[in-house]
Amino acid sequence: MLLESLSAQNFRNLNGEMLCGKGLNIIFGENGQGKTNWLEAIYLLATTKSFKTARLQEAIKFNEELAIVRGSVERSVEISRTIQVALQGNTKVLTVNGKNEPVTRFLGQLHAVIFNSDELEIVRGTPEARRKFLDGGIVSIYPPFVQTLADYNRVIRQKNSLLQSSQENKFSIEKTAELLEPWNEQLILHATRIHKARLRFVERLNEVLEKRLFDREEVSIRYVSSLEGKGDLSDYAALLAERLNLRVQAELVAGYALIGTHRDDLDILFDGHDLRKFGSSGQQRSALLILQLANLQVYYSQNQEYPLFLLDDIDAELDYKRIGQLLEFLQDKTQTFVTTSKESFIGKFNQNADVFTVENGVAKTL
Repeated sequence: MLLESLSAQNFRNLNGEMLCGKGLNIIFGENGQGKTNWLEAIYLLATTKSFKTARLQEAIKFNEELAIVRGSVERSVEISRTIQVALQGNTKVLTVNGKNEPVTRFLGQLHAVIFNSDELEIVRGTPEARRKFLDGGIVSIYPPFVQTLADYNRVIRQKNSLLQSSQENKFSIEKTAELLEPWNEQLILHATRIHKARLRFVERLNEVLEKRLFDREEVSIRYVSSLEGKGDLSDYAALLAERLNLRVQAELVAGYALIGTHRDDLDILFDGHDLRKFGSSGQQRSALLILQLANLQVYYSQNQEYPLFLLDDIDAELDYKRIGQLLEFLQDKTQTFVTTSKESFIGKFNQNADVFTVENGVAKTL
């Protein structure tokens, strides 16, 4: 997988084009000039989302109505496609070779994995961040899974609305259970699919995990269902149905859904210890990189090509020794894009790299 070129118009402060190198691409610039915006543009083409905001309209340049990000992508089958994301107000239009495509088809065109300070939430933040990590990895190898997630979230929203209404209207437990039944049936269907997909993805991550890439401590991961210890997880659908029936009163009192895959988590351990609670900042960064590299490898095992790897302000997160180890590991595997504001980084790692300087949103070859 190769991003041959990238262009942007009115996306943040970006304008112009970048002709990308096949291996390491170093994007250099002072803070505020737009180097991270170029990474965000790549991430947008790969995921249709931003890693900086949930409101994409915020990425449209001030006083402009339309922002366009376009890329030329070459796949291992030596077929090049032009993919584009156009943002106008709250509208997002996705095209491949000029033809509009739904998100499930567009997501198969380009994939990128990112390492930045925000992604550290995966190892030290809330369970939601870890669930997003798993779900994003699954979508990368099976794009239709995005619809399963959307369907599940829709059911949870509807169920929460019903529970709140039942609470306000002082409905009985029996009446509430009756109203919940059709939503719980859908919840069981979608949650079972999500549970199985996440379990399998964690298995695949464990198969390729480079557990000791940097330090002596060994990294391990395990998917943790919120139903663990409640019954037979091997028959997840039956156990979920049982728990939903038992917890109607608790959900009515709470006013929102208490049972389902939206309550699950991923254990990340260093030598058997909870990394979130006991890991140092350096250990957490190392673990995140190990997870993301495993993510790259799972994608490769599925597609026989590596996705792009994006590293924002890499020298703010890792020392040069670890950066050297990482880049050596990535060499001849991924097309890699790193941002830095330090000239010393260029001096140390520019061999066999394409270097771009960014000023006022314009990227130029150094």
